[in-house]
Amino acid sequence: MNDSSTLTLRRATAADLPAVNRVIEAAVMGWALPDRVKRLAMPSYRYAPDDLAHLQLWVAETPRGIVGVAALDTPQARELPAGADSGLLLHGLYVHPDHQQQGIGTQLLQMAEQQVQTRRLGGLLVRAQREAGDFFMHQGLQALDSDDREQAYQHRYWKPHPA
Repeated sequence: MNDSSTLTLRRATAADLPAVNRVIEAAVMGWALPDRVKRLAMPSYRYAPDDLAHLQLWVAETPRGIVGVAALDTPQARELPAGADSGLLLHGLYVHPDHQQQGIGTQLLQMAEQQVQTRRLGGLLVRAQREAGDFFMHQGLQALDSDDREQAYQHRYWKPHPA
């Protein structure tokens, strides 16, 4: 069912965290990784009330509930591509598997890009699972060099914001 026509994007609250974490768990369990790896990694993907103090957590909500999540953060300077002096980090983008391919991820990404523009930052940095690369490249992000051993995330993408 396509709920994107009645989609609302808004900042998450602590009360939203159980639903946020259910979306994240459903999305992560759909990744092409061994189930054991997903189960072991799951606690590191969940958000807690303390995270709201330093992350901007956004939700995509339909009349049926929260179906997508985007977490925005400030990247460390060493994470930015050469020549970039500022940016916004899309820390996580998750859409419940029952609602994928309906434009929800695209709307959450566009919201993040709007935040970059509003704050007059140099661009948007994304850390992604390997399988998500095509999505981000289709949205106009450029793959960053993955040979940098200083980087903890191999699949990173960047979209500069025009000055």
